[in-house]
Amino acid sequence: MKHRIVVLGAGYAGAHVAGNLARRLSPADIEITVVNAEPDFVQRLRLHQLAAGQEIEAPPLAEVFAGTGIRLRLGRVTAVDPERRVVAVADAGGVGELVYDTLVYALGSRGADHGVPGVAEHGFDIASRPSALRLRAHLDRLDRHGDRGEHGRVLVVGDGLTGIESATEIAESRPGLSVTLIARGELGAPLSAGARGHLRRACDRLGITVLEHTTVEAVEARRVLCADGATLASDATVWAAGFAVDPVAAAGGLEVTENGRIIVDGAMRSVSHPDVYAVGDSAYAIGDNGRPLPMSCASAGFTGRQATAAIVGRLTGREIAKAKLEYLGNHISLGRRDGILQTVDGEGLAQPKYVGGWKAARIKAGILRMSLWANSHPTFGLPQRKRRTTAAPETSVEKAGPVAA
Repeated sequence: MKHRIVVLGAGYAGAHVAGNLARRLSPADIEITVVNAEPDFVQRLRLHQLAAGQEIEAPPLAEVFAGTGIRLRLGRVTAVDPERRVVAVADAGGVGELVYDTLVYALGSRGADHGVPGVAEHGFDIASRPSALRLRAHLDRLDRHGDRGEHGRVLVVGDGLTGIESATEIAESRPGLSVTLIARGELGAPLSAGARGHLRRACDRLGITVLEHTTVEAVEARRVLCADGATLASDATVWAAGFAVDPVAAAGGLEVTENGRIIVDGAMRSVSHPDVYAVGDSAYAIGDNGRPLPMSCASAGFTGRQATAAIVGRLTGREIAKAKLEYLGNHISLGRRDGILQTVDGEGLAQPKYVGGWKAARIKAGILRMSLWANSHPTFGLPQRKRRTTAAPETSVEKAGPVAA
């Protein structure tokens, strides 16, 4: 009987792992199924561009996995039972079950409201393609009002990478809107002094108002309420104040952190359930510097490589290769023509030197193109003739329904 590998999530981490497992393991011995709620690959690193009104590629997953032997199951994961080694998947046809021998948990993260009243009802986020498109449609309406001389007011709450990129992208793409960026502390605090100065100049150039040392305590339909008593008018409140993971892992009994990330060992294997591997934002992994890896695309790549090596080694009896688990720095876009590349030292602290401006923007654009190609070709262009000789089945999109053990 073939060893059944189920990968939950086809984002940067999940697609990478599934493709590499299909490339490195014999289809005569394994069966890989990828479960994803959306039919397309989502470039999450570019969702701020989508929200601002630009078009970004979203390759259909059925085409991405075509010819690889990977099965695609479209549906939403509703439960994981690691004791029975079963995953529940829901779609329009109902709820079905998938049985696995090895599970790769790569469901990623979503926007976190941190319990702030009104965020869910009145806020916008760009943690998913549907939410980014919802914000885009709302900004379109504000722009149309601008044709009548009314200037829409956009508040971006949170000055992490997502908040900075969202504010600058919206300001550049939609100059008719008034954009305010709200920072809980000093703007760009984790950056070097030079990079912070570059960021401030970019905000000034784009006409972005920056409010520092400001905490939002409630979001209403047309305003936000701050901890200092201030009230800020808003026609669109973009909530970019952090991310949270799906509670499915915790509900299933996997050992998780307080915020629900799966605790893994150095091989990305769950410390409580050895048949489960976690990668990307879902994993709580300790990097080579002894610190937890941050939620990021880079971490998705590092954890994905390590999980792949561990699974291949376990199933083939080979020695498990050790992948580097590094945090190298941040690549921040400031619209389409500006950016910041900030490297960090071994302790994760910003180094004095940084790259800014057009050069940084070009480097990040290249990284995004490389990432899209890699995830659109998850087996790295495995030759078609080799696919034929291995007799791997073509990718099929499965519908909900019980899957026999």
